[in-house]
Amino acid sequence: MGALVWFAAAAVLACLELAVGEMTLLMLAAGALTTSAVALAGVPAGVEVAVFAASSAAFWFFLRPYLRRRLDSPMVYDETPRALVGSRAQVVEDITPAGGQVRFDGSLWSARALDPAEVIPAGSTVTVSDIDGPVAVVWKD
Repeated sequence: MGALVWFAAAAVLACLELAVGEMTLLMLAAGALTTSAVALAGVPAGVEVAVFAASSAAFWFFLRPYLRRRLDSPMVYDETPRALVGSRAQVVEDITPAGGQVRFDGSLWSARALDPAEVIPAGSTVTVSDIDGPVAVVWKD
C-alpha cells in the first residue's frame, strides 16, 4: 500500500511541476518514485521517509544543476554559409569548368562542380559539398 501512496505522490508532484517549471517539484517527484520502488520491498515507513529524503536530495544536488544548464543554454542557430553544406540545390545555369549558378535556400549562388571536368546541365539537382567563399562546390546526384 505504501508503494501506491508514493507513486501517487510522485504523479501529483510531477503534474504540479508543469505549473511551476523550476524543477524543484520534479526532483521531489523523482525521490517519491524511487521511494515507491523501495516500498515494494516492504520496508518500514521510517526507512521509506529516509529513502525519500536521501533520493530527493541526491536528485536535487546532482541531476537538477545538469538539467538547468542543459535547458537554460541558448539554442545556437547556425547562419553561416557552412550550414548549407549537405543541402540540395537546383541548377539554374549550366555548371561548367568556368562556373555556373544554383538556387537553394531561396537565393542564387555561384557554383562549380566538385569534379572540374564535369558539366552539370541546368535543371539538375545537386548537393552542396563545400562552400568556398561565395562559391558553392556541388556534385550531381
